[in-house]
Amino acid sequence: MGLLGVCGFSLTLPMTRLAVAELDPVFVGLGRSLISFILAGAVLLWRRDPFPGRRYLPNLLVIALGVIVGFPVLAAFALRQVPASHGAVVMGILPLGTALCGAVITGERPSAAFWIAALAGTATVLAFMFHEGGLRPAKGDLLMLAAVAACAVGYAEGGRLARELGGLRVLSWALVLAAPFLAVPVGLSAWTHGVHASLGAWMAFAYMGVISMFFAFWAWYRGLALGGVARVSQVQLLQPFLTIAAAWALLGEHIAASTLVAALVVVAIVAVGRRASIARAA
Repeated sequence: MGLLGVCGFSLTLPMTRLAVAELDPVFVGLGRSLISFILAGAVLLWRRDPFPGRRYLPNLLVIALGVIVGFPVLAAFALRQVPASHGAVVMGILPLGTALCGAVITGERPSAAFWIAALAGTATVLAFMFHEGGLRPAKGDLLMLAAVAACAVGYAEGGRLARELGGLRVLSWALVLAAPFLAVPVGLSAWTHGVHASLGAWMAFAYMGVISMFFAFWAWYRGLALGGVARVSQVQLLQPFLTIAAAWALLGEHIAASTLVAALVVVAIVAVGRRASIARAA
């Protein structure tokens, strides 16, 4: 289930890059969640699924702020400044960030070997950023790091809550709660900047709404609930490769040797960390 989610996520950055080339980043980042909201509402009505209760409201809001608002908007602005392949390497620290948030939120306790690998992976990504952007990382890099942080929190909280409520229920209610607050900025963005775009940009936008924000998340949260946040999060080590390949195939981006080397190093480090022992909370 985790791998299915990663396969869906792997096209998110190239599709975002295609969409923001012609549409406003706010419209792209938040509007795709409104597409997912329609799917979520249909699922909840079909299943006659009641709201899980007020005590879960703060948890659902954390998920909404992390993966429905924070990551999409920050990534959309970042990908106006950096290539999707570059963003994929920065995203290479997301599995480790998710594991860290999982330790805090879910009570999982990875071993010292796991954290050594986490620090090594983070250092590699930072070195790549400085190599590409000089002594100061580019603004796009900083936006991508902020997007990774927001995503990691949303992943960990969603994986924890999915153990109790189920991944589909968690995702659907988070989308329903967020939708009323997203409609206003999306509408203002459409009014201000217009929505004139090519068929390719709209197809990319639709992919993000249907696959990235709904079906991939459904599988991902199910996987996190079944296997543990820290352990399953490391399946994302495949995502940089898949995203870089998609950026080359869909966008014609030139893939520099340094990008491939950085991706390989990050993946190797995360693979080592994945073998380290992790104690799951009850």
